[in-house]
Amino acid sequence: MPSLTLTAERWPIAGSFAISRGAKTEAAVIVAELRDGRATGRGECVPYARYGESIDGVMAAIEAMRPALAAGLDRMALQTAMPPGAARNALDCAFWDLEAKRAGRRVHELAGLPAPQPLTTAFTISLADPAAMAIAAAKAADRPLLKIKLGGDEAQGGDAARIAAVRAFVPHAMLIVDANEGWTRDTLAANLDACGGAGVVLVEQPLPEGDDEALAGLKHLIPVCADESAHDRASLAALAGKYDAVNIKLDKAGGLTEALAMAEAAREGGFAVMAGCMVATSLAMAPAVLLAQTAGFTDLDGPLLLAKDRPGGIRYAGSLVYPPDPALWG
Repeated sequence: MPSLTLTAERWPIAGSFAISRGAKTEAAVIVAELRDGRATGRGECVPYARYGESIDGVMAAIEAMRPALAAGLDRMALQTAMPPGAARNALDCAFWDLEAKRAGRRVHELAGLPAPQPLTTAFTISLADPAAMAIAAAKAADRPLLKIKLGGDEAQGGDAARIAAVRAFVPHAMLIVDANEGWTRDTLAANLDACGGAGVVLVEQPLPEGDDEALAGLKHLIPVCADESAHDRASLAALAGKYDAVNIKLDKAGGLTEALAMAEAAREGGFAVMAGCMVATSLAMAPAVLLAQTAGFTDLDGPLLLAKDRPGGIRYAGSLVYPPDPALWG
């Protein structure tokens, strides 16, 4: 039976990362390692306060699985032994990595997936005042896909001014907007119109989870994507008729196993799929690269937002994200 090691790590962000709920200057992650004496599998997760998670809480949840691991818990049994969330994600991805290293094969082979290819990832522009966001976007003007964080206060023209300022400095980039639940029913229509005027191709989570009933039946030209309202397969039914797409993140779904199943179920339900991430190192991005292979949008820029990535991290060439080396994961 594999032994478990847990490590909490903090990785400084280059500057700060700001969304509608606030800003942070570091990424706090947990790495789970499963060792069987012959091989070691690793998984990284990001406890997220938005979902009631903390470093201590997630560490405790994983620690609580030691007796089950000693009794022979495997990856499939893990899916019902733990709820979706960051804790299960770390163990699920560690199991996948361990299975691959035991077998001398890659995870995509074990999962019956084609060999992964490089993909274009979005690059995030943090929430700030319009002028600061325009400057940040101009520095990234050579990137083909930008994710623009909105949901700020109405000062200086509000989000309409922010997206207009960004578009003025990046006339050719494809733009995604992420409001992170920061709009209201009163501001929704005007902000969607502003995004339409800026040629935005997708708007993520405009309204708070639980208040998104206003999206039902709303006429909109821009596809709307669920993020905070989308967790695992069980959450999909409530999204029908409100959202056109879902942002699947391993930390929300509870690992690669559920994320792959959720992506298939989402497509069968008529949703487009985005493969997303929290701000984390390449160890967290590595399994998500497999999820992203069939996604309509890829947003795996976490390591690009850090002051430095972990050694042996994923290769990024501009906005191209490459599959991981097996020494890192999988």
